[in-house]
Amino acid sequence: MQFPENLRYTKEHEWIRVEGNVAYVGITDFAQSELGDIVYVEVDTVGDEVSHDDIFGTIEAVKTTSDLFMPVNAKVLEFNPALDEKQGNNPTLVNTDPYGEGWIIKIELGENADLSSLLDAAAYTAMVG
Repeated sequence: MQFPENLRYTKEHEWIRVEGNVAYVGITDFAQSELGDIVYVEVDTVGDEVSHDDIFGTIEAVKTTSDLFMPVNAKVLEFNPALDEKQGNNPTLVNTDPYGEGWIIKIELGENADLSSLLDAAAYTAMVG
């Protein structure tokens, strides 16, 4: 399992990749392996301001559905069209490329977005064992 050094991680298994004032959010390789085959991703918060630790969507696997938690205060700009059932309809990208094409949302960081509470790759690796 891989945990890229350029990302930050939450204890709920989301990752964030910051690129200036914009960032991408997805779930970790560990999370997708625990969930199994992803069959559906729902995000109905595009355009909304979402606070740190609030739910921004859900992800459904064959056996379970899990909430997706916002890693920082941010505005949701976009839901990955490749995952959206109305467009690309390919939620398995979360399984096959969780840190690349399987990103879930693009966000604009809020003024008080605090990255300091997030884990680096080493701390996340230690947490998941």
